[in-house]
Amino acid sequence: MATQKLYAGAKLRETRTRLGLTQKAFAERLGVSLPYLNQMENNHRPVSSTVILSLVQEFGFDVSELAAGDGERVVSDLKEVLADPIFKDDLPPTVDLRLVASNAPAVARALLTLHRAYRQTSERLASLDEALGGTEVRPGASPWDEVRDFFHYCDNYIDAVDRAAEAFAPPEHLDEGIERMLARHGFQVKEVDDPGVLRDFDRKEGVIRLSRRAERATRRFQLLHQIALLAHSDLLEATLDLARFQSDTARDIAKIGLANYFAGAALLPYKAFHAAARETRHDLELLAARFGASLEQVCHRLSTLQRQGLKGVPFFFVRVDQAGTITKRHSATRLQFARYGGACPLWNVHRAFETPGRFLRQLAETPDGVRYFCLAREVSTGGGAFRAPTRRFALGLGCEISHAQDVVYADGLDLNDAAAFEPIGISCRICERTDCHQRSVPPLERQLTVDHDRRGTLPYSVES
Repeated sequence: MATQKLYAGAKLRETRTRLGLTQKAFAERLGVSLPYLNQMENNHRPVSSTVILSLVQEFGFDVSELAAGDGERVVSDLKEVLADPIFKDDLPPTVDLRLVASNAPAVARALLTLHRAYRQTSERLASLDEALGGTEVRPGASPWDEVRDFFHYCDNYIDAVDRAAEAFAPPEHLDEGIERMLARHGFQVKEVDDPGVLRDFDRKEGVIRLSRRAERATRRFQLLHQIALLAHSDLLEATLDLARFQSDTARDIAKIGLANYFAGAALLPYKAFHAAARETRHDLELLAARFGASLEQVCHRLSTLQRQGLKGVPFFFVRVDQAGTITKRHSATRLQFARYGGACPLWNVHRAFETPGRFLRQLAETPDGVRYFCLAREVSTGGGAFRAPTRRFALGLGCEISHAQDVVYADGLDLNDAAAFEPIGISCRICERTDCHQRSVPPLERQLTVDHDRRGTLPYSVES
């Protein structure tokens, strides 16, 4: 079988720029000619094995960075965007999308931004009540989507914030660190029974009010969130400056996200958590008990272990509500989730609601032939009172099958049995499968055949 050539010009340029080297100096360190390096950086030639070896020896480079990163995310996002009916007559093949993502990533992201603006404007215009009420229609990304994309393309790992949180306090003395920080600023913590309050900070009185009904892990997280806003505001603002959000609203939302990031990274500090994850083989309940965290916090943190030189198992993580809507999503794997709509109904995360409190395991294969180990579990968050509402979600965590031996939940499964892998997709409208019994809408990239005298599982057949 022919080996797939590796084109990684953008990553080479990014590495050279980060090291502060000229093309000539970089070429000398890699042991190649200047014209050859120039051709690789412009994707006119693939990255050779000699160059990969030099990157490792000279710079301690993580070679997985060459094959991973933004490229596959951009290709996945482009495929979904171009599946929009407005592009139905001009659907480029995947190979062309990969060329755009690698050779012209700025153009690719500009197209994604343009489509996002189009979608946002269309949704606003479709709301007759808004239009009649005189709501201004402003083209552009919704602030929420803009922030989501910011974290998405940062690999959900913000190095400066992560390291600041890690330096806050060791896990065994985290509560003492929180108390010292609050005392240093002269703040008090009071517990309240107000059902509408999870955290409320009165700056004038210097009082942080926390819900008495919330679980301990949640209260600790909320205190760390407030500490991030108080003690590390300059760091958060500097990170936001680099992001260059289009609106103040997006910036405000992103600041919440960064404070949440700090809280999660302080609760589960990188090196200690990384070591514990390897030691326990990613046993979620053991990790939650050891660090005083919730299952969701542990799952989310596992998907962020992307520090250069100390990466963890690349996981994907999602949180899905009972309607099937993805409310949190991140992937350090090749599996990228649909930007719009819900997840594939064949994925075990949907079945988790049927078995509350239990872990569900699944071996799955996506249309591109990549196989995954998937874990799902329903989680419920009560309101702490008889009439308080209960929030229910399903958590999904998974990795490519090559890493499954490092996950305790995969024990006992036959990872070599091809028949054990269930076919799953990303979104029906971009899924290439022609025989899926759970398809909700036809794939936009395929021609349909309708036979009025014959009916199968679907009222049409999809041409291969």
